[in-house]
Amino acid sequence: MASAISANKAELLAIATAVATEKMIDKAIVIEAMEEAIQKSARSRYGAENDIRAKLDPMTGDLRLWRVVEVVEQVEDYFKQVDLKQAEKLQPGAVVGDFIVDPLPPVDLGRIDAQSAKQVIFQKVRDAERERQFEEFKDRAGEVITGVIKSVEFGHVIVNLGRAEGVIRRDQQIPREAARVGERVRALITKVERNNRGPQIFLSRAHPEFMKKLFAQEVPEIYDGIIEIKAAARDPGSRAKIGVISHDSSIDPVGACVGMKGSRVQAVVQELQGEKIDIIPWSEDTATFVVNGLQPATVSRVVLDEEEGRIEVVVPDDQLSLAIGRRGQNVRLASQLTGHQIDIMTEEEASEKRQKEFAERSKMFEEELDVDETLSQLLVAEGFAELEEVAYVELAELASIEGFDEELAEELQSRATEALERHEDAARTERRELGVEDDLATMPHLTEQMLVVLGKAGIKTLDDLADLATDELIAKRREAPRRRANAEGPPMKRPQRTEDKGGVLGTYGLSEEQGNEIIMAARAHWFEDEDAAPASDTQEAADADSPQ
Repeated sequence: MASAISANKAELLAIATAVATEKMIDKAIVIEAMEEAIQKSARSRYGAENDIRAKLDPMTGDLRLWRVVEVVEQVEDYFKQVDLKQAEKLQPGAVVGDFIVDPLPPVDLGRIDAQSAKQVIFQKVRDAERERQFEEFKDRAGEVITGVIKSVEFGHVIVNLGRAEGVIRRDQQIPREAARVGERVRALITKVERNNRGPQIFLSRAHPEFMKKLFAQEVPEIYDGIIEIKAAARDPGSRAKIGVISHDSSIDPVGACVGMKGSRVQAVVQELQGEKIDIIPWSEDTATFVVNGLQPATVSRVVLDEEEGRIEVVVPDDQLSLAIGRRGQNVRLASQLTGHQIDIMTEEEASEKRQKEFAERSKMFEEELDVDETLSQLLVAEGFAELEEVAYVELAELASIEGFDEELAEELQSRATEALERHEDAARTERRELGVEDDLATMPHLTEQMLVVLGKAGIKTLDDLADLATDELIAKRREAPRRRANAEGPPMKRPQRTEDKGGVLGTYGLSEEQGNEIIMAARAHWFEDEDAAPASDTQEAADADSPQ
Protein backbone atom coordinates (compact mmCIF):
# COMPACT_ATOMS: atom_id res chain seq x y z
CA MET A 1 0.00 0.00 0.00
CA ALA A 2 2.80 2.34 0.94
CA SER A 3 4.57 1.62 -2.34
CA ALA A 4 1.35 2.31 -4.25
CA ILE A 5 0.96 5.64 -2.49
CA SER A 6 4.58 6.53 -3.25
CA ALA A 7 4.05 5.60 -6.86
CA ASN A 8 0.98 7.83 -7.03
CA LYS A 9 2.91 10.68 -5.47
CA ALA A 10 5.77 10.26 -7.91
CA GLU A 11 3.34 9.98 -10.80
CA LEU A 12 1.55 13.22 -9.89
CA LEU A 13 4.81 15.13 -9.71
CA ALA A 14 6.05 13.57 -12.96
CA ILE A 15 2.84 14.57 -14.74
CA ALA A 16 3.11 18.13 -13.39
CA THR A 17 6.73 18.41 -14.51
CA ALA A 18 6.03 16.96 -17.97
CA VAL A 19 3.04 19.26 -18.62
CA ALA A 20 4.92 22.35 -17.42
CA THR A 21 7.90 21.52 -19.66
CA GLU A 22 5.79 20.74 -22.72
CA LYS A 23 3.60 23.83 -22.46
CA MET A 24 6.46 26.03 -21.22
CA ILE A 25 4.57 27.29 -18.20
CA ASP A 26 5.38 27.46 -14.51
CA LYS A 27 5.15 24.10 -12.71
CA ALA A 28 3.36 25.85 -9.83
CA ILE A 29 0.45 26.60 -12.21
CA VAL A 30 0.09 22.89 -13.03
CA ILE A 31 0.24 21.99 -9.31
CA GLU A 32 -2.43 24.62 -8.61
CA ALA A 33 -4.59 23.16 -11.40
CA MET A 34 -4.27 19.67 -9.87
CA GLU A 35 -5.24 20.98 -6.44
CA GLU A 36 -8.29 22.69 -7.93
CA ALA A 37 -9.28 19.48 -9.72
CA ILE A 38 -8.94 17.41 -6.52
CA GLN A 39 -11.00 19.99 -4.60
CA LYS A 40 -13.74 19.79 -7.20
CA SER A 41 -13.80 15.98 -7.05
CA ALA A 42 -13.79 16.01 -3.24
CA ARG A 43 -16.79 18.37 -3.17
CA SER A 44 -18.71 16.03 -5.44
CA ARG A 45 -17.89 13.16 -2.99
CA TYR A 46 -18.44 14.93 0.35
CA GLY A 47 -21.03 17.49 -0.78
CA ALA A 48 -20.73 20.68 -2.78
CA GLU A 49 -21.79 22.72 0.27
CA ASN A 50 -18.46 21.99 2.00
CA ASP A 51 -15.58 24.44 1.81
CA ILE A 52 -12.95 21.87 0.85
CA ARG A 53 -9.29 22.68 0.28
CA ALA A 54 -6.49 20.53 -1.16
CA LYS A 55 -2.71 20.98 -0.95
CA LEU A 56 -0.19 19.05 -3.03
CA ASP A 57 3.41 19.28 -1.84
CA PRO A 58 5.51 20.10 -4.97
CA MET A 59 8.58 18.44 -3.45
CA THR A 60 7.26 15.19 -1.93
CA GLY A 61 3.94 14.77 -3.69
CA ASP A 62 2.06 14.46 -0.37
CA LEU A 63 -1.61 15.33 -0.69
CA ARG A 64 -3.55 16.92 2.18
CA LEU A 65 -7.33 17.33 2.08
CA TRP A 66 -9.44 19.26 4.58
CA ARG A 67 -12.55 21.32 4.98
CA VAL A 68 -12.78 24.70 6.69
CA VAL A 69 -15.51 25.05 9.34
CA GLU A 70 -16.59 27.86 11.66
CA VAL A 71 -16.91 27.37 15.43
CA VAL A 72 -20.38 28.43 16.62
CA GLU A 73 -22.54 27.99 19.75
CA GLN A 74 -25.55 26.66 17.85
CA VAL A 75 -24.96 24.77 14.59
CA GLU A 76 -27.27 25.80 11.74
CA ASP A 77 -25.23 24.67 8.75
CA TYR A 78 -23.71 21.21 9.42
CA PHE A 79 -21.53 21.50 6.30
CA LYS A 80 -19.71 24.67 7.33
CA GLN A 81 -20.17 24.92 11.10
CA VAL A 82 -19.28 22.91 14.24
CA ASP A 83 -20.15 23.43 17.90
CA LEU A 84 -17.57 24.20 20.57
CA LYS A 85 -17.48 20.59 21.85
CA GLN A 86 -16.70 19.13 18.42
CA ALA A 87 -14.22 21.92 17.74
CA GLU A 88 -12.22 20.98 20.87
CA LYS A 89 -11.64 17.53 19.38
CA LEU A 90 -10.36 19.00 16.09
CA GLN A 91 -8.34 21.85 17.58
CA PRO A 92 -7.84 22.22 21.31
CA GLY A 93 -8.36 25.74 22.55
CA ALA A 94 -10.74 26.72 19.74
CA VAL A 95 -13.23 29.45 20.62
CA VAL A 96 -16.48 30.61 19.06
CA GLY A 97 -15.84 32.57 15.88
CA ASP A 98 -12.68 30.67 14.88
CA PHE A 99 -12.31 28.98 11.52
CA ILE A 100 -10.62 25.61 11.98
CA VAL A 101 -9.47 22.73 9.78
CA ASP A 102 -11.29 19.41 9.68
CA PRO A 103 -8.95 16.86 7.99
CA LEU A 104 -10.53 14.56 5.40
CA PRO A 105 -9.31 11.17 4.14
CA PRO A 106 -7.97 11.08 0.54
CA VAL A 107 -10.56 10.31 -2.10
CA ASP A 108 -10.30 7.65 -4.75
CA LEU A 109 -11.20 9.31 -8.02
CA GLY A 110 -13.79 7.41 -9.98
CA ARG A 111 -13.99 7.48 -13.76
CA ILE A 112 -16.34 10.49 -13.87
CA ASP A 113 -14.37 12.36 -11.19
CA ALA A 114 -11.12 11.66 -13.00
CA GLN A 115 -12.56 12.96 -16.26
CA SER A 116 -13.81 16.10 -14.52
CA ALA A 117 -10.42 16.62 -12.88
CA LYS A 118 -8.72 16.16 -16.23
CA GLN A 119 -10.91 18.87 -17.78
CA VAL A 120 -10.13 21.29 -14.93
CA ILE A 121 -6.40 20.70 -15.31
CA PHE A 122 -6.52 21.07 -19.09
CA GLN A 123 -8.50 24.31 -18.85
CA LYS A 124 -6.14 25.77 -16.27
CA VAL A 125 -3.09 24.79 -18.28
CA ARG A 126 -4.65 26.14 -21.48
CA ASP A 127 -5.38 29.49 -19.82
CA ALA A 128 -1.82 29.68 -18.51
CA GLU A 129 -0.44 28.82 -21.96
CA ARG A 130 -2.53 31.57 -23.58
CA GLU A 131 -1.34 34.09 -21.02
CA ARG A 132 2.27 33.06 -21.64
CA GLN A 133 1.78 33.50 -25.37
CA PHE A 134 0.28 36.94 -24.91
CA GLU A 135 3.10 38.03 -22.60
CA GLU A 136 5.64 36.76 -25.13
CA PHE A 137 4.20 38.65 -28.12
CA LYS A 138 2.49 41.71 -26.61
CA ASP A 139 5.57 43.95 -26.95
CA ARG A 140 6.71 42.64 -30.33
CA ALA A 141 4.51 44.77 -32.58
CA GLY A 142 6.68 46.18 -35.37
CA GLU A 143 8.93 43.10 -35.60
CA VAL A 144 9.33 40.93 -38.69
CA ILE A 145 8.71 37.29 -37.86
CA THR A 146 9.00 34.07 -39.84
CA GLY A 147 6.43 31.27 -39.65
CA VAL A 148 4.95 28.36 -41.55
CA ILE A 149 1.58 28.63 -43.29
CA LYS A 150 -0.77 26.33 -41.40
CA SER A 151 -3.99 26.89 -43.35
CA VAL A 152 -5.96 29.34 -45.47
CA GLU A 153 -9.45 30.10 -44.17
CA PHE A 154 -11.85 32.39 -46.09
CA GLY A 155 -8.87 34.09 -47.72
CA HIS A 156 -7.10 34.71 -44.39
CA VAL A 157 -3.72 32.99 -43.94
CA ILE A 158 -3.11 31.26 -40.60
CA VAL A 159 0.61 31.17 -39.76
CA ASN A 160 2.24 28.85 -37.21
CA LEU A 161 4.75 30.96 -35.28
CA GLY A 162 6.03 28.09 -33.15
CA ARG A 163 4.53 28.91 -29.76
CA ALA A 164 1.50 30.73 -31.13
CA GLU A 165 -0.45 31.39 -34.31
CA GLY A 166 -0.82 34.59 -36.30
CA VAL A 167 -3.18 35.65 -39.04
CA ILE A 168 -2.53 37.59 -42.24
CA ARG A 169 -5.90 39.05 -43.12
CA ARG A 170 -6.90 39.26 -46.75
CA ASP A 171 -6.36 43.03 -46.94
CA GLN A 172 -2.86 42.67 -45.47
CA GLN A 173 -1.65 40.20 -48.06
CA ILE A 174 0.22 41.04 -51.25
CA PRO A 175 -2.34 40.80 -54.09
CA ARG A 176 -2.06 37.75 -56.33
CA GLU A 177 0.44 36.14 -53.96
CA ALA A 178 -0.27 32.40 -53.67
CA ALA A 179 -0.28 31.09 -50.08
CA ARG A 180 0.57 27.38 -49.93
CA VAL A 181 0.24 25.31 -46.79
CA GLY A 182 3.64 24.29 -45.41
CA GLU A 183 5.57 27.18 -46.98
CA ARG A 184 7.64 29.54 -44.84
CA VAL A 185 6.52 33.16 -44.85
CA ARG A 186 7.84 36.43 -43.40
CA ALA A 187 5.47 39.10 -42.12
CA LEU A 188 5.29 42.15 -39.86
CA ILE A 189 3.58 41.91 -36.48
CA THR A 190 1.17 44.86 -36.57
CA LYS A 191 -0.96 44.25 -33.47
CA VAL A 192 -1.35 41.79 -30.59
CA GLU A 193 -4.69 41.59 -28.76
CA ARG A 194 -5.86 39.58 -25.78
CA ASN A 195 -8.70 37.21 -26.68
CA ASN A 196 -10.73 34.52 -24.90
CA ARG A 197 -9.34 31.94 -27.30
CA GLY A 198 -5.77 33.11 -26.86
CA PRO A 199 -3.73 36.05 -28.14
CA GLN A 200 -4.74 37.42 -31.53
CA ILE A 201 -1.53 38.15 -33.45
CA PHE A 202 -2.17 40.20 -36.58
CA LEU A 203 0.45 40.02 -39.32
CA SER A 204 0.94 42.04 -42.50
CA ARG A 205 2.91 41.76 -45.71
CA ALA A 206 1.30 44.86 -47.25
CA HIS A 207 2.27 47.43 -44.60
CA PRO A 208 4.91 50.05 -45.59
CA GLU A 209 6.72 49.29 -42.33
CA PHE A 210 7.28 45.69 -43.54
CA MET A 211 9.23 47.00 -46.52
CA LYS A 212 11.28 49.30 -44.26
CA LYS A 213 12.17 46.36 -41.99
CA LEU A 214 13.23 44.29 -45.00
CA PHE A 215 15.57 47.06 -46.12
CA ALA A 216 17.02 47.21 -42.59
CA GLN A 217 17.82 43.50 -42.88
CA GLU A 218 19.45 43.89 -46.30
CA VAL A 219 21.22 47.23 -45.84
CA PRO A 220 23.68 47.30 -42.89
CA GLU A 221 23.84 51.12 -43.01
CA ILE A 222 20.10 51.31 -42.23
CA TYR A 223 20.43 48.78 -39.40
CA ASP A 224 23.35 50.81 -37.95
CA GLY A 225 21.39 54.07 -38.23
CA ILE A 226 23.76 55.71 -40.74
CA ILE A 227 20.98 55.77 -43.34
CA GLU A 228 17.39 56.45 -42.31
CA ILE A 229 14.18 55.71 -44.18
CA LYS A 230 12.20 58.88 -43.48
CA ALA A 231 9.04 57.95 -45.41
CA ALA A 232 7.56 55.01 -47.30
CA ALA A 233 4.47 54.43 -49.42
CA ARG A 234 3.27 51.21 -51.04
CA ASP A 235 0.83 49.89 -53.56
CA PRO A 236 1.37 46.27 -52.44
CA GLY A 237 2.55 43.91 -55.15
CA SER A 238 2.85 46.68 -57.72
CA ARG A 239 4.96 49.68 -56.79
CA ALA A 240 6.48 51.46 -53.81
CA LYS A 241 8.49 54.58 -52.96
CA ILE A 242 10.85 55.22 -50.06
CA GLY A 243 12.56 58.46 -49.06
CA VAL A 244 16.05 57.96 -47.60
CA ILE A 245 18.60 60.27 -46.01
CA SER A 246 22.20 59.66 -44.97
CA HIS A 247 23.60 60.97 -41.69
CA ASP A 248 27.11 60.50 -43.12
CA SER A 249 27.90 62.87 -45.99
CA SER A 250 30.36 60.36 -47.47
CA ILE A 251 27.67 57.72 -48.02
CA ASP A 252 25.13 57.97 -50.82
CA PRO A 253 21.80 56.78 -49.34
CA VAL A 254 20.25 55.79 -52.67
CA GLY A 255 23.32 53.89 -53.82
CA ALA A 256 23.67 52.07 -50.50
CA CYS A 257 20.03 50.90 -50.66
CA VAL A 258 20.39 49.77 -54.28
CA GLY A 259 23.60 47.85 -53.62
CA MET A 260 26.16 46.43 -56.01
CA LYS A 261 24.37 45.75 -59.30
CA GLY A 262 21.08 46.19 -57.46
CA SER A 263 21.67 43.18 -55.19
CA ARG A 264 20.22 44.74 -52.03
CA VAL A 265 17.06 46.18 -53.51
CA GLN A 266 16.48 43.04 -55.57
CA ALA A 267 16.43 40.94 -52.40
CA VAL A 268 13.58 43.10 -51.09
CA VAL A 269 11.81 43.10 -54.46
CA GLN A 270 11.86 39.29 -54.57
CA GLU A 271 10.41 39.07 -51.05
CA LEU A 272 7.64 41.47 -52.12
CA GLN A 273 6.76 39.42 -55.20
CA GLY A 274 8.37 41.71 -57.78
CA GLU A 275 7.10 45.01 -56.35
CA LYS A 276 8.91 47.85 -58.14
CA ILE A 277 10.60 50.15 -55.61
CA ASP A 278 11.63 53.77 -56.29
CA ILE A 279 14.38 54.90 -53.90
CA ILE A 280 14.52 58.70 -53.71
CA PRO A 281 16.57 61.13 -51.60
CA TRP A 282 14.57 62.70 -48.78
CA SER A 283 14.68 66.49 -48.31
CA GLU A 284 13.50 68.81 -45.58
CA ASP A 285 12.35 71.20 -48.30
CA THR A 286 8.82 70.09 -49.19
CA ALA A 287 9.00 71.31 -52.78
CA THR A 288 12.28 69.45 -53.43
CA PHE A 289 10.93 66.27 -51.84
CA VAL A 290 7.76 66.45 -53.96
CA VAL A 291 9.85 66.84 -57.13
CA ASN A 292 11.94 63.82 -56.11
CA GLY A 293 8.82 61.85 -55.16
CA LEU A 294 7.29 62.25 -58.61
CA GLN A 295 10.25 60.63 -60.31
CA PRO A 296 10.69 59.53 -63.05
CA ALA A 297 8.55 62.47 -64.26
CA THR A 298 10.16 65.88 -64.82
CA VAL A 299 8.59 68.78 -62.90
CA SER A 300 8.59 72.39 -64.13
CA ARG A 301 7.65 74.05 -60.85
CA VAL A 302 5.90 73.48 -57.52
CA VAL A 303 3.38 75.83 -55.88
CA LEU A 304 2.79 75.27 -52.15
CA ASP A 305 -0.59 76.22 -50.68
CA GLU A 306 0.10 75.84 -46.97
CA GLU A 307 -3.34 77.17 -46.00
CA GLU A 308 -5.16 74.41 -47.87
CA GLY A 309 -2.48 71.78 -47.26
CA ARG A 310 -2.20 71.17 -51.01
CA ILE A 311 0.65 71.23 -53.51
CA GLU A 312 0.21 72.17 -57.14
CA VAL A 313 2.79 70.61 -59.43
CA VAL A 314 3.19 71.92 -62.96
CA VAL A 315 4.70 69.54 -65.51
CA PRO A 316 5.37 69.80 -69.28
CA ASP A 317 2.56 68.45 -71.45
CA ASP A 318 4.55 65.39 -72.46
CA GLN A 319 5.24 64.50 -68.81
CA LEU A 320 1.63 64.58 -67.58
CA SER A 321 0.83 60.88 -68.04
CA LEU A 322 4.19 59.86 -66.55
CA ALA A 323 3.67 62.10 -63.50
CA ILE A 324 0.17 60.76 -62.88
CA GLY A 325 1.14 57.15 -63.56
CA ARG A 326 -1.02 54.20 -64.46
CA ARG A 327 -4.42 54.64 -62.75
CA GLY A 328 -2.93 57.57 -60.83
CA GLN A 329 -0.43 55.33 -59.05
CA ASN A 330 2.64 57.58 -59.26
CA VAL A 331 0.99 60.74 -57.93
CA ARG A 332 -0.93 58.76 -55.29
CA LEU A 333 2.27 57.21 -53.91
CA ALA A 334 4.07 60.56 -54.03
CA SER A 335 1.18 62.10 -52.07
CA GLN A 336 1.38 59.35 -49.42
CA LEU A 337 5.16 59.70 -49.27
CA THR A 338 5.19 63.48 -48.77
CA GLY A 339 2.02 63.71 -46.66
CA HIS A 340 0.53 66.39 -48.93
CA GLN A 341 -2.28 66.33 -51.46
CA ILE A 342 -0.69 66.81 -54.88
CA ASP A 343 -2.53 68.32 -57.85
CA ILE A 344 -0.86 67.70 -61.21
CA MET A 345 -1.45 70.16 -64.04
CA THR A 346 0.16 71.06 -67.34
CA GLU A 347 1.68 74.44 -68.20
CA GLU A 348 -1.44 75.31 -70.16
CA GLU A 349 -3.79 74.36 -67.31
CA ALA A 350 -1.66 76.30 -64.81
CA SER A 351 -1.73 79.36 -67.05
CA GLU A 352 -5.51 79.12 -67.40
CA LYS A 353 -5.92 78.78 -63.64
CA ARG A 354 -3.71 81.79 -62.94
CA GLN A 355 -5.63 83.86 -65.48
CA LYS A 356 -8.96 82.81 -63.95
CA GLU A 357 -7.81 83.65 -60.41
CA PHE A 358 -6.37 86.95 -61.62
CA ALA A 359 -9.65 87.88 -63.29
CA GLU A 360 -11.77 86.85 -60.26
CA ARG A 361 -9.65 88.81 -57.78
CA SER A 362 -9.47 91.83 -60.07
CA LYS A 363 -13.26 91.80 -60.42
CA MET A 364 -13.69 91.53 -56.64
CA PHE A 365 -11.40 94.51 -55.95
CA GLU A 366 -13.02 96.49 -58.74
CA GLU A 367 -16.50 96.01 -57.21
CA GLU A 368 -15.66 96.17 -53.51
CA LEU A 369 -13.22 99.10 -53.67
CA ASP A 370 -15.02 100.93 -56.50
CA VAL A 371 -11.82 101.33 -58.53
CA ASP A 372 -11.07 100.96 -62.22
CA GLU A 373 -9.85 97.75 -63.83
CA THR A 374 -6.24 98.92 -64.11
CA LEU A 375 -5.94 99.68 -60.39
CA SER A 376 -7.58 96.41 -59.35
CA GLN A 377 -5.30 94.42 -61.63
CA LEU A 378 -2.28 96.22 -60.21
CA LEU A 379 -3.30 95.16 -56.67
CA VAL A 380 -3.64 91.53 -57.76
CA ALA A 381 -0.31 91.66 -59.60
CA GLU A 382 1.31 92.82 -56.36
CA GLY A 383 0.03 89.72 -54.56
CA PHE A 384 -3.10 91.02 -52.83
CA ALA A 385 -5.89 88.41 -52.81
CA GLU A 386 -8.42 89.50 -50.16
CA LEU A 387 -9.89 92.68 -48.70
CA GLU A 388 -8.32 91.99 -45.30
CA GLU A 389 -4.86 92.23 -46.86
CA VAL A 390 -5.58 95.68 -48.28
CA ALA A 391 -7.29 96.92 -45.09
CA TYR A 392 -4.67 95.76 -42.58
CA VAL A 393 -1.37 95.90 -44.48
CA GLU A 394 1.16 98.54 -43.41
CA LEU A 395 0.27 101.81 -45.11
CA ALA A 396 3.88 102.33 -46.21
CA GLU A 397 3.92 98.96 -47.96
CA LEU A 398 0.77 99.79 -49.90
CA ALA A 399 2.06 103.27 -50.79
CA SER A 400 5.38 101.82 -52.02
CA ILE A 401 3.67 100.15 -55.02
CA GLU A 402 4.73 101.80 -58.26
CA GLY A 403 2.14 104.41 -59.27
CA PHE A 404 0.67 104.63 -55.72
CA ASP A 405 1.15 107.40 -53.17
CA GLU A 406 0.22 107.75 -49.51
CA GLU A 407 -3.07 109.52 -50.28
CA LEU A 408 -4.20 106.72 -52.64
CA ALA A 409 -3.09 104.07 -50.16
CA GLU A 410 -5.15 105.70 -47.38
CA GLU A 411 -8.18 105.90 -49.66
CA LEU A 412 -7.88 102.21 -50.64
CA GLN A 413 -7.56 101.13 -47.01
CA SER A 414 -10.57 103.26 -46.09
CA ARG A 415 -12.67 101.68 -48.86
CA ALA A 416 -11.48 98.17 -47.92
CA THR A 417 -12.44 98.80 -44.28
CA GLU A 418 -15.88 100.06 -45.37
CA ALA A 419 -16.38 96.99 -47.56
CA LEU A 420 -15.50 94.71 -44.66
CA GLU A 421 -17.97 96.60 -42.44
CA ARG A 422 -20.68 96.13 -45.08
CA HIS A 423 -20.02 92.40 -45.06
CA GLU A 424 -20.11 92.41 -41.27
CA ASP A 425 -23.46 94.26 -41.23
CA ALA A 426 -24.95 91.84 -43.75
CA ALA A 427 -23.72 88.90 -41.68
CA ARG A 428 -25.16 90.51 -38.49
CA THR A 429 -28.57 90.81 -40.15
CA GLU A 430 -28.44 87.18 -41.30
CA ARG A 431 -27.29 86.08 -37.86
CA ARG A 432 -30.26 87.74 -36.17
CA GLU A 433 -32.64 86.26 -38.72
CA LEU A 434 -31.26 82.84 -37.76
CA GLY A 435 -32.11 83.57 -34.12
CA VAL A 436 -28.54 83.74 -32.78
CA GLU A 437 -28.58 85.74 -29.54
CA ASP A 438 -26.64 89.02 -29.28
CA ASP A 439 -24.80 87.60 -26.23
CA LEU A 440 -22.76 85.40 -28.57
CA ALA A 441 -21.51 88.51 -30.38
CA THR A 442 -19.69 89.53 -27.16
CA MET A 443 -17.57 86.37 -27.18
CA PRO A 444 -13.88 86.89 -28.01
CA HIS A 445 -12.51 86.03 -31.48
CA LEU A 446 -15.96 85.47 -33.02
CA THR A 447 -16.92 87.51 -36.09
CA GLU A 448 -20.43 87.96 -37.44
CA GLN A 449 -19.62 85.54 -40.27
CA MET A 450 -18.61 82.93 -37.68
CA LEU A 451 -21.85 83.52 -35.77
CA VAL A 452 -23.81 82.86 -38.97
CA VAL A 453 -22.02 79.53 -39.30
CA LEU A 454 -22.83 78.73 -35.65
CA GLY A 455 -26.48 79.66 -36.19
CA LYS A 456 -26.75 77.37 -39.21
CA ALA A 457 -25.31 74.59 -37.04
CA GLY A 458 -28.05 75.15 -34.43
CA ILE A 459 -25.82 76.94 -31.90
CA LYS A 460 -27.84 80.03 -31.00
CA THR A 461 -27.45 80.61 -27.25
CA LEU A 462 -24.61 80.88 -24.74
CA ASP A 463 -25.61 77.51 -23.31
CA ASP A 464 -25.47 75.94 -26.79
CA LEU A 465 -21.92 77.25 -27.21
CA ALA A 466 -20.89 76.39 -23.66
CA ASP A 467 -21.95 72.77 -24.13
CA LEU A 468 -19.37 72.31 -26.90
CA ALA A 469 -15.89 70.93 -26.35
CA THR A 470 -13.02 72.92 -27.84
CA ASP A 471 -12.40 70.23 -30.47
CA GLU A 472 -16.05 70.40 -31.53
CA LEU A 473 -15.74 74.14 -32.10
CA ILE A 474 -12.41 74.47 -33.89
CA ALA A 475 -10.11 72.48 -36.12
CA LYS A 476 -6.55 72.16 -34.85
CA ARG A 477 -4.05 73.14 -37.48
CA ARG A 478 -0.58 74.59 -37.87
CA GLU A 479 -0.49 78.35 -38.23
CA ALA A 480 1.03 79.24 -41.59
CA PRO A 481 1.75 82.92 -42.34
CA ARG A 482 1.24 84.02 -45.91
CA ARG A 483 3.62 86.34 -47.76
CA ARG A 484 2.57 88.50 -50.65
CA ALA A 485 4.51 87.94 -53.82
CA ASN A 486 7.24 90.54 -54.54
CA ALA A 487 6.69 92.23 -51.18
CA GLU A 488 9.48 93.27 -48.86
CA GLY A 489 9.43 92.99 -45.10
CA PRO A 490 8.22 90.23 -42.76
CA PRO A 491 5.40 87.84 -43.72
CA MET A 492 1.94 89.24 -43.05
CA LYS A 493 -0.49 87.11 -41.06
CA ARG A 494 -4.19 87.09 -41.77
CA PRO A 495 -7.10 84.82 -40.71
CA GLN A 496 -6.21 81.30 -41.76
CA ARG A 497 -8.70 79.10 -43.61
CA THR A 498 -8.39 75.37 -44.05
CA GLU A 499 -10.52 72.29 -44.72
CA ASP A 500 -13.10 71.48 -42.04
CA LYS A 501 -11.74 68.66 -39.90
CA GLY A 502 -14.74 68.29 -37.64
CA GLY A 503 -15.00 71.62 -35.78
CA VAL A 504 -18.04 73.83 -36.45
CA LEU A 505 -15.67 76.73 -37.15
CA GLY A 506 -13.01 74.49 -38.65
CA THR A 507 -12.71 76.60 -41.80
CA TYR A 508 -11.54 79.68 -39.87
CA GLY A 509 -8.30 78.25 -38.46
CA LEU A 510 -8.83 79.39 -34.86
CA SER A 511 -6.05 78.21 -32.57
CA GLU A 512 -6.68 75.85 -29.67
CA GLU A 513 -5.96 78.68 -27.24
CA GLN A 514 -8.55 80.90 -28.93
CA GLY A 515 -11.07 78.04 -28.90
CA ASN A 516 -10.54 77.55 -25.16
CA GLU A 517 -11.06 81.29 -24.55
CA ILE A 518 -14.36 81.22 -26.47
CA ILE A 519 -15.68 78.18 -24.61
CA MET A 520 -14.65 79.49 -21.17
CA ALA A 521 -16.20 82.89 -21.90
CA ALA A 522 -19.46 81.15 -22.88
CA ARG A 523 -19.43 79.16 -19.62
CA ALA A 524 -18.71 82.17 -17.41
CA HIS A 525 -22.42 82.78 -16.67
CA TRP A 526 -22.68 79.26 -15.21
CA PHE A 527 -20.23 80.18 -12.45
CA GLU A 528 -21.89 83.53 -11.88
CA ASP A 529 -25.19 81.73 -11.26
CA GLU A 530 -23.51 79.40 -8.74
CA ASP A 531 -21.96 82.33 -6.88
CA ALA A 532 -25.24 84.20 -6.81
CA ALA A 533 -27.24 81.31 -5.33
CA PRO A 534 -25.67 81.28 -1.79
CA ALA A 535 -26.04 85.06 -1.54
CA SER A 536 -29.73 84.76 -2.41
CA ASP A 537 -30.20 82.05 0.21
CA THR A 538 -28.48 84.23 2.82
CA GLN A 539 -30.75 87.19 2.03
CA GLU A 540 -33.86 85.01 2.35
CA ALA A 541 -32.67 83.74 5.72
CA ALA A 542 -32.00 87.28 6.92
CA ASP A 543 -35.48 88.39 5.85
CA ALA A 544 -37.02 85.46 7.73
CA ASP A 545 -35.13 86.31 10.96
CA SER A 546 -35.92 90.03 10.89
CA PRO A 547 -38.81 91.20 13.16
CA GLN A 548 -42.09 91.93 11.44
